[in-house]
Amino acid sequence: MSLTVPSARRDEIVAAARQILEKEGPSNLTMRALAERLEMRAPSLYKHVADKDELEALLIAEALRGMGEALHAALEGLPSRGSKKRALATLARAYRTWALAHPHLYRLATEGELPRALLPDGLEAWTAEPLVRVTGDADRARAAWAFAHGMTILELDGRFPPSADIDAAWEAGTASLSVA
Repeated sequence: MSLTVPSARRDEIVAAARQILEKEGPSNLTMRALAERLEMRAPSLYKHVADKDELEALLIAEALRGMGEALHAALEGLPSRGSKKRALATLARAYRTWALAHPHLYRLATEGELPRALLPDGLEAWTAEPLVRVTGDADRARAAWAFAHGMTILELDGRFPPSADIDAAWEAGTASLSVA
């Protein structure tokens, strides 16, 4: 499947889809609901977005951009020669904050197989770059991401007991990770 040509209308469609997803949840994000929100006929959407798979890929790209912006911004305020452990904890906080603020978009971007062929070239690597830089290599970055993702999903799903100190668990988890 090839992506449709970017356009201002397509950007408007993606923005409306994101609003539906974030405010009403994934079950309410249908092409029909999207067309109604935009006051157009559902078949007209397909002039701008090939199908729901492409729409979801565009939303995943939005998620990766947003998460990447949060991670890059988190490192901007830190001294370049500062503690790698501190930098990792700062990235973990930024990741968690972004994910909790956008739970439906986060889930869309992190559940199931990533449609890499439909994403902009280099976006995934750009999003991961701050974590790779802080951890020292891609394998450590993947391990740190797996920890952060697991903690995030458990928190989103309400799987921690009410008495759990989730902040302390995040701190302990990031402190236990090895950074180069």
